[in-house]
Amino acid sequence: MAVGRVRPTVNQLAAYRPGKAAAQAEQDHDITNAIKLASNENPYSPVSSVVAAIAEAATGVNRYSDHRALDLRGRLANWLEVESTQIAVGCGSVGLLQQLCLTYINPGDEIVYPWPSFEAIPVLVKTMGGIPITPALIDHAFDMDAVAAAVNANTTMVVLATPNNPTGTAVHTDEIRKLLQRIPDDVIVVVDEAYREFAGDDLGDPIKDLLAHHRNVVVSRTFSKAYGLAGLRIGYAVADPEIVQAIDKVLLPFSVNALAQVGALAALDALDEIQEKIDLVLTERERVLNALHAAGWTVPETKANFVYLPIGERTEEVGLELERRGVVIRPFPGDGIRITIGTPAENDRVLSNLNEIIHPLG
Repeated sequence: MAVGRVRPTVNQLAAYRPGKAAAQAEQDHDITNAIKLASNENPYSPVSSVVAAIAEAATGVNRYSDHRALDLRGRLANWLEVESTQIAVGCGSVGLLQQLCLTYINPGDEIVYPWPSFEAIPVLVKTMGGIPITPALIDHAFDMDAVAAAVNANTTMVVLATPNNPTGTAVHTDEIRKLLQRIPDDVIVVVDEAYREFAGDDLGDPIKDLLAHHRNVVVSRTFSKAYGLAGLRIGYAVADPEIVQAIDKVLLPFSVNALAQVGALAALDALDEIQEKIDLVLTERERVLNALHAAGWTVPETKANFVYLPIGERTEEVGLELERRGVVIRPFPGDGIRITIGTPAENDRVLSNLNEIIHPLG
């Protein structure tokens, strides 16, 4: 007999798959010196001032954090040139996506998102009894016409992860504007920009370009990737005050912890230093892409801190062989492998091992 009465919706869910840890790969294959390039983490630790601020704040963790993170909301509002009532905070950008699903999805509602994309989206949608509608990518990028065509009277939300995970491709703000003109104003459109800092300035800024004209747009971002605070779990969203007020109601009490808030505030004080580390990642991304192209790989244009190799049926074989050699990447069976941009030495290991593995496989 089963223990408890698990909701049928939950019974049918596939659990979210995090990237495998390097230590787990070492144990699985009896190897040493494995590197993890499976979770799109920043390979560099936070800048020293951020580390110092977090360490100092740790002496006060016997007290609860500010549930609403008012200081951080105010700082973000000033930085982004919006009103503080337009800022929401959450346990990473995925926490904010969960809040949006809790707020806007009833059982049977249809949620449109291109696929493949961020693997947590279907978990959150199906948890609420939502029905995923998943227009396929074209050349590893969003088909915005298909997204618009998929929206109907049953649609309550559209989610666009741009740059997209796992393909790295991105959509320009102008294309999102065209989509907004084709769908009802009561459909929430989430623009999830977890990798925005790696995308450059040539894609437009949905906060500046869209929010003033479209009250149904939510832009979510995170401190996890570019700012090197993945372990602290803190993200933010910018939206109409009515949306912020609604999703604040389902913010888990104190889930934006004290150290996360302090780390994010310290990061905003160190943007120039953080940009130097972002630039290191971008330089390495360009080097890795050039090496892959020179070796004959076809790689989608990436605007994120990872590259995607669409190798189809070879995915699991190549991914496993890389892992046996101590290079832990993220395979998407039957489709391709996603490789995080690491340090120069880590990237050299990726390139050399790929070159050795792929030729025997033909």
